[in-house]
Amino acid sequence: MLRKWYDWECKLFYSINRYFDRKWLNAYFRSITHIGGATCSITTVLLAIWLLRDEWQDAAIASAVALALSHIPVAMMKKMYPRKRPYISLHNTKVTKNPLTDHSFPSGHTTAIFSVIIPFLLYAPALTIWLLPIACSVAISRIYLGLHYPSDVLAGCMLGTLVGIASFSVLT
Repeated sequence: MLRKWYDWECKLFYSINRYFDRKWLNAYFRSITHIGGATCSITTVLLAIWLLRDEWQDAAIASAVALALSHIPVAMMKKMYPRKRPYISLHNTKVTKNPLTDHSFPSGHTTAIFSVIIPFLLYAPALTIWLLPIACSVAISRIYLGLHYPSDVLAGCMLGTLVGIASFSVLT
């Protein structure tokens, strides 16, 4: 059963990664992926805390706490489940120059973006129309760029969402 799952996951990976040579997709995914990176996500939540007021600021604080807390299990899981990145394990994977060298599972970028947006979505559900497509684009970019398997991204999405919900529930 695990073999069938892995085969399906590889097919899904290749179905997304195969478009790597499309110029406009490359520009989009290479740009948007950085929103889930440490520099952008940390800067965003700190600016939100500084600039927003009242309940919006509470949501920003919950977002920052979720971002910080979500990366503890990410670091632990990367050590416990040292999964090689797809560009190392799968033939004909298209990947950027100087790809990441740490372990693949789970996706830290995906965890970060979901942990950041979820408190804001819970506070103001109308933001879903704007923030969810951005978060999904970051998640897809990780596969598109050859850096993660779909299950890495799914785990990051679930982890970021759960920590975001918990953080919002406790802090607001």
